[in-house]
Amino acid sequence: MEVITLLMTAATVALAGIGGLYYSYACSVMPGLRATDDATFVSAMSRINTAIQNPVFALSFVGAFLSLAGSAAFSWANGLASTLPLSVSLTCYTATLAITFAANIPLNNALDLAAASGDAAAARKSFERRWTRWNIHRTWLSLAALVALSVAWAALGQP
Repeated sequence: MEVITLLMTAATVALAGIGGLYYSYACSVMPGLRATDDATFVSAMSRINTAIQNPVFALSFVGAFLSLAGSAAFSWANGLASTLPLSVSLTCYTATLAITFAANIPLNNALDLAAASGDAAAARKSFERRWTRWNIHRTWLSLAALVALSVAWAALGQP
């Protein structure tokens, strides 16, 4: 198997997993938690935020970036037709990372701090709407990255 095929396969698996995670939050986790009381919401999100910090998640989260970057670099260095769509995919995924580090993680940390005050209603109010909005942006960007990666797969067969 060629290097580009291995890199793009790894990128596809990792990106699909991460995009699916964001999508799951957008479609089920956050709507499900929306129906709970403040204390349950804050407790559940705090536990989820702790549980997600694990090696399997980290491998997908970082692996998607590294395999997309490797795919784009290899494609560019070898003059492959997949260079542009791989670059688009990498750009979209990098934007999800920027959102995660600039918005979602700080909101997670602020939720934990606010929850420690004992005012679950205030903690939730400062978190839920903003976190959900940024997660939807990550979801759409992940979908765009996956579409671009699919175009890159199709381009591999072109000269």
